[in-house]
Amino acid sequence: MCLFLVPTVLAVLVLAACSLPPERPLTRRDLSRTNAYRLYTIEESPEAVLNALNREGEVVLEGSYRNRPVLIKFLATPEGIEVTHYNR
Repeated sequence: MCLFLVPTVLAVLVLAACSLPPERPLTRRDLSRTNAYRLYTIEESPEAVLNALNREGEVVLEGSYRNRPVLIKFLATPEGIEVTHYNR
């Protein structure tokens, strides 16, 4: 019984962690509300970020924040775009 339960729980956790495309397409206005291009130095164009968000639901980019290299994560949510960064 326990041997069946562990793989099932792991499969549910992996599938729950997958990102999905947003229900409604995100716009440039949604991206501008995040102020990401003011806070971070990002080489990718806003259009490329929006295309990836609308297709995949999340994007992780390399950039910089206050002259420090960071990874910037954009996540599409029903409320808009959520942005977080992590040190590289």
